[in-house]
Amino acid sequence: MFQKATRMFQKAKRLVKGNPSKMMMFALMLLSGTAAMAQSTAGDYSAGTTALSTVAEEIVKYVPIMVKLCYAIAGVVAIVGAISVYIAMNNEEQDVKKKIMMVVGACIFLIAAAQALPLFFGIS
Repeated sequence: MFQKATRMFQKAKRLVKGNPSKMMMFALMLLSGTAAMAQSTAGDYSAGTTALSTVAEEIVKYVPIMVKLCYAIAGVVAIVGAISVYIAMNNEEQDVKKKIMMVVGACIFLIAAAQALPLFFGIS
């Protein structure tokens, strides 16, 4: 059987040698046959749907923790940013307004992300 397959591939190699369009068509035929065989042997999809529903349930358990983590990170950013702005004001730097806007923007983003996270996963 192995020798027969080897001879068949050698024939195909001689047939497509030097012609790129034939080589592309041969590769496409091989790939489509493999895909059709994979689809026909797949059978029952219940194991996959069960696994996906289990993963979805586990993700829902982590969402409140992630919301609290986002709030905590926003708090740390606010404290570190306030210290950074204070130091910049004492040193009479030019870009104090820019630093303030960046800190406020980062905190607003983190709070908005914490609010949107449960909505993204469909949790009320």
